[in-house]
Amino acid sequence: MEHACIRRYQTAKIVLHASNSNRLMNRFALLLLLAGLAFGQAGEAPPPRAPLTGKPSAPVNLNDSDNARKARAVLDETILTLGGDWYLTYQNKEETGRYYPLYHGRTDSTGIPYNYYIEYPDKDRFEIIHMKDVHVLPGAIDIGDVKVKNKFDLILIHNGNKGYEITYKGTAAQETEDLQNYLRRRPHSLEWVFRKWIRDPKVAWFYEGQSVVDGKECEGVTLLNSQNDSVSVFVDLNTHYPVKISYSWRDPKDKQKNVEDEVYDNYKLVQGIWTAHSITRYYNGETSQQRFVATAAYNQKLPESMFEAAVTYDPKTPLKKRK
Repeated sequence: MEHACIRRYQTAKIVLHASNSNRLMNRFALLLLLAGLAFGQAGEAPPPRAPLTGKPSAPVNLNDSDNARKARAVLDETILTLGGDWYLTYQNKEETGRYYPLYHGRTDSTGIPYNYYIEYPDKDRFEIIHMKDVHVLPGAIDIGDVKVKNKFDLILIHNGNKGYEITYKGTAAQETEDLQNYLRRRPHSLEWVFRKWIRDPKVAWFYEGQSVVDGKECEGVTLLNSQNDSVSVFVDLNTHYPVKISYSWRDPKDKQKNVEDEVYDNYKLVQGIWTAHSITRYYNGETSQQRFVATAAYNQKLPESMFEAAVTYDPKTPLKKRK
């Protein structure tokens, strides 16, 4: 009996000791919690985080590639072939020849004599010469049924972003849609590509490889600018002359994609510049216009008045209301 009582006492003592230890640990944990709350209420900022050691990545240079360097080499060689600085620095150009408007690739015309004057970068004058009746299709010259009165049946003038049509009736502003079509073509011309696009550091270059264009083995180069607009140039693999330029745009009305091409042929040397004497324009794969150059000349003394015009009448206004 005595031994049993001793064992119970020892057991109770152990339990009491464990209970005391648990209470001490609980109090210690409570103290830590209260200390943490006090630290947060004091408004002190936590210790600073270690700074990041990595450096921000540099922007990707799309032209720092073998593909882009190949594309630039192709167009550099083309410019050199066309005449180098002579080609890049001429101020104006004069053409005479015959013009053929086409519809679905066909025409009944025997050719319309024309004069064409271009002053880089944004002036030109197109004259249709003395015909009895002229009917020019939309997308080409964009006016028709002009009666003969003076030497020229029709004169189109572009100066900056303005266009004018001059007939025996007077001078009218060019139709808005026709002017927009012209202003779309101009920045995709060979002159703008070789003088503006290739000098823009934001333009990306892409070598498109070899293909057959207009029956010739060609190399293709595509340029993409910061406005997501692009133009492709196809160059003869043997002569290095430009064979075709191509670009596309989306019609704001029907949202359909349209493709416009211009094909060059029959190059002849004129004042140190190799000049195409055959120019054919395509719209969505169909021939829309052909121009055959009889004579060409550069850096002529062209008066500024050739590219100036003032509106004298509105063709949409009835005749009886015109002043």
